[in-house]
Amino acid sequence: MTKSFNPKKNHLLASLPDAEFQRWLPKLELFELSLGKVLYEPGVTLNYVYFPITAIVSLLYEMENGASAEIAVVGNEGLVGVSLFMGGGSTPSRAVVQSAGHGFRLSAAAMKDEFDRAGPVLHLLLRYTQALLTQMAQTAVCNRHHSLDKQLCRWLLLSMDRLEGNELVMTQELISNMLGVRREGVTEAATRLQVAGLIRYSRGRITVLDRPGLEKRTCECYAVVKNECDRLLPPILAK
Repeated sequence: MTKSFNPKKNHLLASLPDAEFQRWLPKLELFELSLGKVLYEPGVTLNYVYFPITAIVSLLYEMENGASAEIAVVGNEGLVGVSLFMGGGSTPSRAVVQSAGHGFRLSAAAMKDEFDRAGPVLHLLLRYTQALLTQMAQTAVCNRHHSLDKQLCRWLLLSMDRLEGNELVMTQELISNMLGVRREGVTEAATRLQVAGLIRYSRGRITVLDRPGLEKRTCECYAVVKNECDRLLPPILAK
C-alpha cells in the first residue's frame, strides 16, 4: 500500500487505538471515489461504510420534484454510512461524491462486528455521529437564516477542512445543487468572493486565496460545526 493511500490519512481511522487499527487493516479495501458516484441511495440497505482520504462526499436530501439540498459533507475527518451501525441499516438521504479522490471501505458485517465490540471504537463512532448531527442541524439553520454569500463561505471552509490543499474541482451547477439554490445565485455569490480577493474561480476549479478572509465573511455556523468537531473528537481530527 503506497504512502499516498495510507488509511491513516483518514483522521477517524488514525484515531483508532493501535490494537483496533491493526485488526481493521486487513479488512479495509482501497476504493476510488469518482466525481458524481453515488455511494448509497435513499432506503437502500448499506453494504459498506466509507472512509474518504482525498475525496469529499455530500449527504443530500432529494425532493419528489428532483430538487435537492446538501445536509452535510464528509471528507478525511470521518466516514460515510453512520446509519449502518446506528441500527437503521438505511437512510432517506443519498451520498454522492462531490470532489473525486480515494478512500477505504469496510463491509457492513465487519463494521457491525467492530461496533458491537463496544469499548473505544463504539465511543469514537458515537462521538463522530454527534459531530455529524451537529453539522446537519447547523446546515438547516444556516440555509434558512443566512445569505447565500455566507452559506457559500461556510461550505467552502467545511470543504477545505476535509481536503489537503486549497483547491476544489467543482462546477457552479454542482454547488447550486448542494446548496439548493439557483445556479445564477451561486454565480453572483462566487463573483463577489472573487472580486473581494477571497477565491479564484475558473473552469470548474475554486482556489481559496484568503482563508482568514473567508472566516471573517462567513456566519457563526462554520465555527459552531468546527468547534463541536474539535470538542468531540481526538485532537488529530482538528485541522
